[in-house]
Amino acid sequence: MSLYETSIRVKHECPYREISERYPDLTIREWPLSDCQVLEITAETTPTDELLEEIGQIGTVLHESEDDDGYHVVTQSCLCSLEESIIDRFEKHNCLYQPPTIYHQGWEHYTVVAFDGDDIRGLLSDLRSDREIELLSKTSISEKQIPHSMLAPANQLFENITDRQLAALQLALESGYYEQPRKTSLRDLADQTAVARSTYEEHLRKAENKLLTNAGQFLRLVTATSTADPLQVKKMRQAEQAAD
Repeated sequence: MSLYETSIRVKHECPYREISERYPDLTIREWPLSDCQVLEITAETTPTDELLEEIGQIGTVLHESEDDDGYHVVTQSCLCSLEESIIDRFEKHNCLYQPPTIYHQGWEHYTVVAFDGDDIRGLLSDLRSDREIELLSKTSISEKQIPHSMLAPANQLFENITDRQLAALQLALESGYYEQPRKTSLRDLADQTAVARSTYEEHLRKAENKLLTNAGQFLRLVTATSTADPLQVKKMRQAEQAAD
């Protein structure tokens, strides 16, 4: 199976793109999370009061600093600007979006991974129908390695997992439930909460199932680069021994 890592840049109506066009030395990196988006904004020079005001309107400032390397700020904002997002089109064409999105000099830069060249061609054709787009690179990924950029977006891994399920999963993880040998039991974990053991276990199992389901596409990506299936090899050996 061939894998393709593709980089494109897009120009269409978007608040972050427009800011990067007005301030050419500005770079914005965007990470979408489950219920918000985190933006890292850097500039080579001291920002003007006008730019600082625009940055303040983007969302809540989490970090701000300035040194010899320039200006650096991290903000958090709502996901309202991502409605009908281009990321939905990536998924429509079976392409895995690799954050962050980078906005620079009036362009949005995206990286995606696809399992088929036709998926890439279909995506590019779709995007060209209503926006300016340039293909920057299309690289065939070696079957023996995964690129370092291959990180699963947190919002996809934890999609549809409730706060209670996440809390149950975090408690189990931090208490050593998944270590070998286990350092705690379901009963001990439930005793630390205000719910019954059966209720806690239900939250935990649902969190585990949803997490594995969400990770399925990334599991497919990892196994697609393997030259052999260890479980299948074992079955073949067992079959050979049975034949003897």
